[in-house]
Amino acid sequence: MSNIIGVTFKDEGKVYYYSNELQDLNVNDYVVVSREGLLYVAKVVILNACNKPCIKKSGEIERKATKDDISSYEKNLADAVKAVKKSKEISEKYKLNMNIVDALFSLDRSQLLITFLSDVRVDFREMAKDLASIYKTRIELRQIGARDKAREVSGIGPCGCELCCFRFLSENMDAVSINMAKNQNLSLNPTKINGQCGRLLCCLKYEDDVYTENRCKLPQIGDVMNTKAGKGEVVSLDILRKKYTIKLSDESLVEVDADE
Repeated sequence: MSNIIGVTFKDEGKVYYYSNELQDLNVNDYVVVSREGLLYVAKVVILNACNKPCIKKSGEIERKATKDDISSYEKNLADAVKAVKKSKEISEKYKLNMNIVDALFSLDRSQLLITFLSDVRVDFREMAKDLASIYKTRIELRQIGARDKAREVSGIGPCGCELCCFRFLSENMDAVSINMAKNQNLSLNPTKINGQCGRLLCCLKYEDDVYTENRCKLPQIGDVMNTKAGKGEVVSLDILRKKYTIKLSDESLVEVDADE
């Protein structure tokens, strides 16, 4: 019976999950996996990940890596570091508005994948030609977003935990909107609601359904309500507790349960 293991393509890199039928794998072993139709060597970092949340499998383990595979992998990692530096030099040569993030060789070096950040569309055709002439392989330059970079490099969020996108989210929550922050009565200060990627915090979406459902049972601030305590104007909401506070004619404040 197969289980699911987590692997990384480089130290401290993002964890990808693969089905595994090999019986003798241990943490820190190396395996050969398929990624986007090409073979790569990866390092096992998690065994039996079946109980992890939001698991999205990337494929199946092909086989355990041989000594030659590992030797090629280590050389590819070293060359990938140099490829990042070379890519930066070439992008500056052509004055391209791009920030090179990472480079990755496939096991047989049939492809070199370069990932980069940019706020605009980049014409990198000449750069690709230069890289192909240097490395004698197929070059793929892939533009990624700020969320993708955060997912790759990780970090610590304002909650004190490792970033969700790195730790367990299988896909970025691009549907996060400023309305979710408003719906949760959060301050719209960017330093409070933006993550390390500079985009809205993914966790704003976690409770949005609950806030939306509870809000339907609550009045709006400024509404005048007749309650058991008397008639008053709504001055604040406690959405999660489904309560609101009214100000009576004598200026006193009374908390009211929405179900009353």
